[in-house]
Amino acid sequence: MRTLISEPDHDLSQEKVDLRADRRRQKLTAFIREEAAAQGFDLCRITRPDSIPKAPERLTTFLSDEHHGTMDWMAETRERRGDPKALWSEVRSIVMFAMNYGPDEDPRVILEKPDKAAISVYARNRDYHDVIKGRLKEIATRFAARAGEDVKVFVDTAPVMEKPLGEAAGIGWQGKHTNLVSRTHGSWLFLGTLFTTADLAFDEAERDYCGSCRACLDACPTAAFPAPYRLDARRCISYLTIEHKGPIAPEFRPMIGNRIYGCDDCLAACPWNKFAASASEMKLKAREDLKEPSIAFLLTLDDPGFRTFFSGSPVKRIGRDRFVRNVLIAAGNSGDRGFIDQCRRLSADASPVVRGMAIWALKRLMSQGEFALFADARGPEDDAEVRGEWMMAGVV
Repeated sequence: MRTLISEPDHDLSQEKVDLRADRRRQKLTAFIREEAAAQGFDLCRITRPDSIPKAPERLTTFLSDEHHGTMDWMAETRERRGDPKALWSEVRSIVMFAMNYGPDEDPRVILEKPDKAAISVYARNRDYHDVIKGRLKEIATRFAARAGEDVKVFVDTAPVMEKPLGEAAGIGWQGKHTNLVSRTHGSWLFLGTLFTTADLAFDEAERDYCGSCRACLDACPTAAFPAPYRLDARRCISYLTIEHKGPIAPEFRPMIGNRIYGCDDCLAACPWNKFAASASEMKLKAREDLKEPSIAFLLTLDDPGFRTFFSGSPVKRIGRDRFVRNVLIAAGNSGDRGFIDQCRRLSADASPVVRGMAIWALKRLMSQGEFALFADARGPEDDAEVRGEWMMAGVV
């Protein structure tokens, strides 16, 4: 009779290795969540680098339809943008952070005050890129020291598809307005990303709770959504007033109203905002002088004045000329003849885009006779786009 000799149980030692790895994973995950809360983030969720397989195809469609407008950098970074591994091949976990920046009041109220300028809620204080990235670097430094792993942080300045990753990590879902929506914090979210070589515990993806609601789509002043979950940036007021250089197409100018930097309409219309939990005490607070700045004051800004007034603000990134272009559109939409003298002075500005918008604003604010006299007194114009504004105003 044969005697059976049992072999050593190698699986038992592997179980111990796996158990240690799992304990380490859970401890590092708990640590980074604690650090996130300490830095004022409302949500911290984790996903895999391969969690957004549909993103490249959707990005390709967006670019093929030319819905990115003049944002050529989106096409130039297509490969890295669609695959986190293409950006950093060693990444093993992606940590998504979100901070609620929701306003204390409905930001659309200012749209009924034509002498005031509407600045998007996110831009009413310090540049969030700098603030969020500073906090992420604090977390990254402490996490790297604890984990002994490599880390990289990103805040909307690298080819990272933050919103699809945020959905995959369970922060929220991409709503019909294409922005991330959270059941606990609505549509007002700053996002930040941390890539790491560490193994962390992954969260479940969030599902879509939009249902049949189309409040955000119906709220858009320029019909920038050709379909739910699709945005044509070329029609979006945020794109037009921030990213777009040169004159803004005449068809969109009346729709812009007094929105001089960005547009919050689709975000503010989201019903999930009413379920939002209280924002972190560490969130950015709006500067009082940026809640309802007067159009009259903003029209006085020269380049030094613009840089000083918007010091530390994301508004400063678009430059004085593009900004005053936007303010002139708001002045022209206001129907307030009190802006005529300021617009007339700006019609002689050194910047062609400012001169052109001043002509458009004066055409809307002046009587026919006043505008004819103004046109007769004009000097020579060497810029083709400004001459085009005169032609659109009926002056040959």
